[in-house]
Parts: sequence; C-alpha cells; structure tokens
Amino acid sequence: MDAAEPTPATAQPDPLAAEATAADGFDWSALQEAATAAMRHAYAPYSGYAVGAAAVVEDGRLVTGCNVENAAYGVGLCAECGLVSQLHLTGGGRLTHFVCVGGEGQVIMPCGRCRQLLFENGGPDLRLLTVAGLRSMSEVLPDAFGPHDLA
Repeated sequence: MDAAEPTPATAQPDPLAAEATAADGFDWSALQEAATAAMRHAYAPYSGYAVGAAAVVEDGRLVTGCNVENAAYGVGLCAECGLVSQLHLTGGGRLTHFVCVGGEGQVIMPCGRCRQLLFENGGPDLRLLTVAGLRSMSEVLPDAFGPHDLA
C-alpha cells in the first residue's frame, strides 16, 4: 500500500459510539462513520497517520475534515482545521457534536491546538466523543482562552 493512502478503516464503529448514543440519543455511530469517510481522503505520506473529523452544526449541517501533511512539517493541517474551514465556507454557525478518528476508524483525541479551534467554534457546551466517552468542550479544554479574553 502506498504511504499516502490511509489504512483501511474497520467496518465496526468504536463501541464508545454505541454507549454514547445510548447515553444521549444522538447518533454518534453515524458521525464516527462520517469522520472515517473523511479520514480516507487524508494526505499523510510522511507519517502514515491518517485522521478524519466530523461535526454537526447547530442548523443540522454535517462538516468534515481530514489531515493534510506537508514536506515542511510545521505547515501540515490537522483534520479539525479542514472541518472548521468547511464550517465557515458553508455558512458558519456553532458546532454541537464532534468526533475525530485515526487510521483504523478508532476514536482519538484532538491535539491541544485543535481543542482551541473547537472551543472557538463550538463553545464550552460542544459535545465530543472521546477516548474516555462523552465529554463537553469545557471538560476537554478547561479554563479555555477565548474571544471573551480579548474584550
């Protein structure tokens, strides 16, 4: 397999999604599947670590993103960057539900930079499916720096 191609994702969603759906009624499995589909478009020829992200916007839109690496390592883009770009490209709004997956379709945690992006575009009440189950953005990024700090 070419290093630029992500590892094929498993057909079964992470058991965390089923538990999360049972807990709050939101279809986390479908959101994880959307993130996995986005992950298949990742450009990760250097690390081989494909990532996909998916979120629902307050008006019901689905936005997705995948990571895009670059030979100048510092300018690579995380999947969440593409997702936030798609959010604003398609009309803006607030993210309400979010999940990020790795190369096998498994739930992974957003990095610190991406947590900040998610806070800015979803606020403290954004719901995330994480490796530890359902969490709010305020739990994933406590005491977050945000627009209120610039006022």
